[in-house]
Amino acid sequence: MNAPDRRIAHLDMDAFYASVELLRYPELRGQPVVIGGRSIHKPAERADGSREFSRLREYAGRGVVTTSTYEARALGVFSAMGVMKAAQLAPDAILLPADFDAYRHYSRLFKAAVASIAPHIEDRGIDEIYIDLSAIDEDSRSLGTRIKQAVRDATGLSCSIGIAPNKLLAKICSDLEKPNGLTIIGEADIPARIWPLAVRKINGIGPKANDKLGALGILTVGDLAHADAGLLQTHFGRNYAEWLHSVAHGRDQRPVVTSSEPKSISRETTFERDLHARLDRDTLSGIFTGLCTRVADDLKRKGYVSRTIGIKLRFADFRTVTRDITLTAPTADPATIRRAAGECLRRVPLERRIRLLGVRAGALARPDEAPQDAVQHDLFAT
Repeated sequence: MNAPDRRIAHLDMDAFYASVELLRYPELRGQPVVIGGRSIHKPAERADGSREFSRLREYAGRGVVTTSTYEARALGVFSAMGVMKAAQLAPDAILLPADFDAYRHYSRLFKAAVASIAPHIEDRGIDEIYIDLSAIDEDSRSLGTRIKQAVRDATGLSCSIGIAPNKLLAKICSDLEKPNGLTIIGEADIPARIWPLAVRKINGIGPKANDKLGALGILTVGDLAHADAGLLQTHFGRNYAEWLHSVAHGRDQRPVVTSSEPKSISRETTFERDLHARLDRDTLSGIFTGLCTRVADDLKRKGYVSRTIGIKLRFADFRTVTRDITLTAPTADPATIRRAAGECLRRVPLERRIRLLGVRAGALARPDEAPQDAVQHDLFAT
């Protein structure tokens, strides 16, 4: 069971990158907007002071959607999708380049605003955090509302918050009433609020596992909670089956980690469909580059450089392989990380379809602690 009196919040900024862009370009509010273009897609200012924006149909290349507004999502455009595919779904959508300096600025603002009210924060990325509210003597709705208003005052942006007895449930809840939501549940609410949800709502159940569960007639979290343990073990193995049973009952003992130094920083994505290295080469290449860029951004934001770059692949049969390489100089440069990760990728036979791709940066150090006698572009140790 969950530890008594735990109260954990998950705060997720609403369509964060896109929302930051709407602060800069308020005339785009209510329109489908996609972030994922290059610098050439930066809006041009007309003589009358108005702006001319690029449209998604004008894009050509291998880029990947970083994020999109809710209006674009309604047209089927989501993050990690190839921009060319997005252009087929929403050709008239506005296309903007990513501005990570601006996103990091607003990320720092919203986290400082939250910390002024509830300082026990676990940083989970540029746009999301966990917050341990257990020691704060204030009812959950009032506290959640106060945090949301502090974020709004500091940034002009909205966020969605889930408050629950643990991180698992809090993350599920933060997604239930987006955008600008506040969802609060206790353990007694799990049968009514969590069990009717689709199993894919559980963080850690990807598309492939979701399909396998569906083939077994397990469609909702409630179905999973009541599924036969032997059936799950037969199809998923003992460890994963035990985890499925536990999370379906809303159990999660993970603490909110506020101060430990990370051993590594990674980004990974599970595909909506299994991809083939040759047939889906352009899509995979764009996603791979996007993962490397995000790892580099995470390193810079958290103030680290990495000496070891690795990849993770999970194939359609759930077999997982990893490869890594040691650099001659620590780095947080996206191009350097992309080259090193590409070298790792070339060491893996890519004959089967791929369901998950990840990039990892390890052997972390602070820039002022890293040796300075190596040249960053001399990548590989001999």
